[in-house]
Amino acid sequence: MSASSTHPPVQRDINPLGGLPRDAVFMGSSSRRAHSKHSATLLNASYCCILGGSVNMAASCRALCNVRSYFNPLGPVRSHYASLGPVGVRLLDSQTPRPGRGSSLLGNGTSQGGYRRSYGTGGSGSRVFGSGTGSRRVLGFAVLLGAGLGTYQTMKSSVQQHLAAEDTKGPGFPKLTLYQYKTCPFCSKVRAFLDYQGLPYEVVEVNPVMRKEIKWSTYRKVPILMVDGDVQLNDSSVIISSLKTYLVTKKSSLSEVLRFYPEMRSVNDSGKEVTEFNNKYWLMLSPEDTEQLYPQKEAQREEMKWRQWADDWLVHLISPNVYRTPGEALASFDYIVREGKFGTFEGFFAKYVGATAMFLIAKRLKNKTSTRPVNDWVATIGKKRKFMGGEQPNLADLAVFGVLRVMEGLQAFEDLMENTKVMCWYQRMERATLNHQGLQL
Repeated sequence: MSASSTHPPVQRDINPLGGLPRDAVFMGSSSRRAHSKHSATLLNASYCCILGGSVNMAASCRALCNVRSYFNPLGPVRSHYASLGPVGVRLLDSQTPRPGRGSSLLGNGTSQGGYRRSYGTGGSGSRVFGSGTGSRRVLGFAVLLGAGLGTYQTMKSSVQQHLAAEDTKGPGFPKLTLYQYKTCPFCSKVRAFLDYQGLPYEVVEVNPVMRKEIKWSTYRKVPILMVDGDVQLNDSSVIISSLKTYLVTKKSSLSEVLRFYPEMRSVNDSGKEVTEFNNKYWLMLSPEDTEQLYPQKEAQREEMKWRQWADDWLVHLISPNVYRTPGEALASFDYIVREGKFGTFEGFFAKYVGATAMFLIAKRLKNKTSTRPVNDWVATIGKKRKFMGGEQPNLADLAVFGVLRVMEGLQAFEDLMENTKVMCWYQRMERATLNHQGLQL
């Protein structure tokens, strides 16, 4: 572990919590109280709108519109229509109807014969409901009921995510900056964990050749995760284990947690200095926290075993599978150059020279092109579990998903989905990370 506070400011890409405002995570206590007040008003109004009772339906829907204007920066006018669901949005966004047509589905305009007309392309329009008061009331009730139910469910989920974010991280959660190569499987592992947990972070793409973005660091590999600009976490497994320990134990600082993952330097057989980290697959938890996180007896050891398998075995199956032919090797390096941070000459050199070299190397590794290891992973999960972690992904699920994800868009990935049984699990993992499901745990 090393620390630095001298690295230069660089351009960063923000990775927000999908669908959540950033201040939902870092808001102060007064803002949270105001937010909770509006959230409670919204839920109560939605409940009354849907279930009726002694509360007036129109008043409940007006309350819904007022609360939605708090969450919707487009203002109360659009919020009023948006609260009616797709019908209201259509009324707001559509053009002025031609003469002779009804002005709105629920408006005052009527056509000959006393029937209201819907928007359409036909010459005479289509009859929706009769002009009787009973029909209008039925239509109004149906629209309000559907809009109220949809709004209630949508905003209930949003409020739950807001509260989960506050409970999990609090207003003072550290600022995270990830230094990475986008196509690196170890960096993809870290992103999978951060996305699943709903932790906001900034990304700095590192030039693979010059690596000037991390010239301030004595540790010259990626990923590197900087915490509040002064605490440096190295190695993908250490980053994940230390952050998970911090989230579960709620220790005062990550520096306390990092003491459990000491950095060990040694010289290998070829005379090259290597850096290893002790305990990197362990979570440093109390017996009570361990029992709560791993209710099954062997769950923790199973998780550690497959996390190490992802690092020591699965990662090394990528090269012989994505460079099987000259065309695949060229397509793979085109993807690497396009997604990475290369100069013009560096990109050209990497694409053509790198593709040729890796194709030749992959030919010597043909015995590693089997899909059996991936099927072994799926078989270990079994048919009774959605994930290795049960109903929710554990750290082994996130590690394997992160490694496999870097092949998306390549022919090898399509072959993997077609020729193994991993697709259903992979799609569940995609949804879990995109929806930040770890926020709700």
